Amino acid sequence: MDPIVTTGLVLRETKYKESDRILAILSPQLGVISAAAKGSLRLKNKLFSACGLFCYSEFTLYPGKNMYTVDDAEVKTVFHGLSESVERMSLAMYLGEIALMLSPTGAEADTVLRLLLNSLYLAGEGKMPLKQIKAVYELRLCGECGFLPQLLCCKACGLYDGKNFYLDEQDGELLCADCAAKAGKKPNLDPGALYAVRHICLADEKKIFGFRISEESGKKLAAVAERYALVHLDSIPKSYAFLKTVL
Repeated sequence: MDPIVTTGLVLRETKYKESDRILAILSPQLGVISAAAKGSLRLKNKLFSACGLFCYSEFTLYPGKNMYTVDDAEVKTVFHGLSESVERMSLAMYLGEIALMLSPTGAEADTVLRLLLNSLYLAGEGKMPLKQIKAVYELRLCGECGFLPQLLCCKACGLYDGKNFYLDEQDGELLCADCAAKAGKKPNLDPGALYAVRHICLADEKKIFGFRISEESGKKLAAVAERYALVHLDSIPKSYAFLKTVL
């Protein structure tokens, strides 16, 4: 078979035999794939650097019966800053695991890959609070994968803004404070957090990280984003428990 050339981000690496690795790669064309990188754990092997965890590389792949084989790989981007702190690396592991769990395909995979690359860059460079990066990623990823909440107005009375709101993490519906009280719910978004949720979910992808938020609103945003993501995953990511101890 002819080789396939694609860029991709290594989301997971598993040692196999003495010097081989089995990689989980998020490719914009192929989605999440498994690929064997033979000999890639040897320091002098041509695949050593390009097949590392969270390396964004260009891969030359040969299709196989159960997985691809990496024939060649060239590094495009390495997020060195992630390894500078436990917090950054723990967040990266969590973000990558969610992408693995959702296993996007087609155009969805391309969008998710760009979101993840931007998130890892911001985390590695320390350009934004890690909890804010996490919240943006969780909400936007859910939206891109078919779980976009209804954020236009209160589903009961049609109120757009001006008050605290309640976002139901299960059905993705908004209720204003008054309607939430009638339903026995307590608002979980103040005006600042509501603006941020709308911006993250609805703005152009190039602008989703471009907002400021107060500390108090940021806490509400982080809590809602996390619950919303976990509700829509089939299971709790394995990396979540440790992440919560450091972030």
